[in-house]
Formats: sequence, C-alpha cells, structure tokens
Amino acid sequence: MSEPTKVNAQIIDVINQTQAATMSQQVVTTSGAGKAYQAVAQSTAMAVQDATDTLRNVSTIATTAIGVAMAQLLATGDPKYVTALTQAQGMMTSAANDFTSIGTAASTVLNSFPSS
Repeated sequence: MSEPTKVNAQIIDVINQTQAATMSQQVVTTSGAGKAYQAVAQSTAMAVQDATDTLRNVSTIATTAIGVAMAQLLATGDPKYVTALTQAQGMMTSAANDFTSIGTAASTVLNSFPSS
C-alpha cells in the first residue's frame, strides 16, 4: 500500500479562500435574495402572459360572436342580435379590465418584493 501524501499548504489555502468567498453568510444571503427576486419576477411575468392569452382568446370569441350577430341582425332585423352584440362587447370590456387588474397586481407584487 502506498503511503498517504501530505497536501500542499497552498492548495489548502486556496480551498479555504474559495470557501470563504462563496459560502460566507453575506454571499449566501445575497444569492438567496437574488434567486427569490428572480422567482417572483418570473411568476409575475407568467401571470401577465396568462392574462394576455386570456384576453386574446376572449377577443377571438367576442369578435366571432359580434360578426355572427351583426350578420344575423342585418339579415333579419331581429333586435335580439343587438343584445348579443352588447354582451360580446361586455365580454371584451370585462376581459380588458381583468387584464389591467392582473397587470397592476403583478407590478405591485414585484415592486414590493425586496430586490436585495
């Protein structure tokens, strides 16, 4: 069996300095806070993206409904299609308000979260 060799003191010093530089309480705390901020930022961005997708989907549905209702109103003159037009426009207004509320809430959450 070979005899164990002694580790060079300079190597031990480098390891100790690296550990001190990367594992100190301040470094760990700062790194953790940065990671937490990034996670919150990503979550709020995803909430806004989801709200955008919802707004886009409601817009597609409402636009289609408006087109059909308008065509039927012009073809028949039946006033019930005016109600459908109004409801479709209300869907869009409601979806836009929801989008604004979600965007504002996401911004508030992110701006309230400590970044350091």
